Amino acid sequence: MKDNYCVIMAGGIGSRFWPFSRNNKPKQFLDFFGTGKSLLQMTFERFQEVVPTENILIVSNYLYKDLILEQLPAIKENQILLEPMRRNTAPCIAYAVNRIKAISEKANIIVAPSDHLILKENDFIETIKQGLDFVEKNDCLLTLGIQPSRPETGYGYIQVAEGDTNLRKVKTFTEKPNLELAQVFLESGEFYWNSGIFLWNLQTIDSAFSSLLPEIASKFEAGKGLYNTDKEAAFIQDIYPSCQNISIDYGIMEKSANVHVLCSEFGWSDLGTWGSLYELSPKDEQQNVSLKCHTQYYNSKDNMVALPEGKLAVIEGLEGYIVAESDDVLLICRKDEEQKIRQIVNDVTVGFNGDYI
Repeated sequence: MKDNYCVIMAGGIGSRFWPFSRNNKPKQFLDFFGTGKSLLQMTFERFQEVVPTENILIVSNYLYKDLILEQLPAIKENQILLEPMRRNTAPCIAYAVNRIKAISEKANIIVAPSDHLILKENDFIETIKQGLDFVEKNDCLLTLGIQPSRPETGYGYIQVAEGDTNLRKVKTFTEKPNLELAQVFLESGEFYWNSGIFLWNLQTIDSAFSSLLPEIASKFEAGKGLYNTDKEAAFIQDIYPSCQNISIDYGIMEKSANVHVLCSEFGWSDLGTWGSLYELSPKDEQQNVSLKCHTQYYNSKDNMVALPEGKLAVIEGLEGYIVAESDDVLLICRKDEEQKIRQIVNDVTVGFNGDYI
């Protein structure tokens, strides 16, 4: 267990959850379900089952350092890797890999987003243990694939090779298909949702960066001897702006020949949208969801209402809407049009000088 490390990526702003998710407190720091724990706290506690607390690293934007320390009092300040700007997941992971390399050449590494929901915690832990055992013994890149339950168009898909175990070779990756193609994927039985949770040993991922993203690899390798010292922060500040903005999926996973998938089912959702939260939430007889607030519905169905705790919403004659209020913003949007929220956020940013973002 001492060679197990976990990298939790916690730098996103969750714009599709606006106005709940705001620049000063993105969705990974929010308690969506009234459990008293944020998504980040739930993720951290989950990985404490398989990784020593001191081996869990949080990669995030410098804006959220104090928030992370407040929510995760068990970690030390040097376990937070601060990005001066967002550069997608490949540079984020390269930074963490080089930090870990300075500590242990034998590391087995889990990389996971901070904002996923896992309903079957015990099944998840067993899956992670199986994955760690596999990457410790094999020079392969491993991703967790989720058995699809519907033709979801918001997730990436992984096509797997035939086999009689839950560990399969990856054939293809497909990003966010249209509904018709997603239905074909679902019916074929060959495709799994890409969870965005990865496992590998240090040597394998280090080699993958060197061969597939050599420019990023060389930038971070130039800091050898600076990681875990008081010179690390200045070095990262210096190189990060010139890093290529590219995802680990596109930069490495889709181009590697040694990628495997661990076919899994542990009640997973990436909680990427209001729609995904609606699907997971308890509903009344008219399929309305009320999050934290009090509600009184009249002639209304299929709505999601999310207001600050203690507030009352009276809804009459609405069908299929999101009604969400947070601080100084009220959003009223059709559920089937929620893909427009990102554009709305961009328009509000420009129109109001970023005051409501």
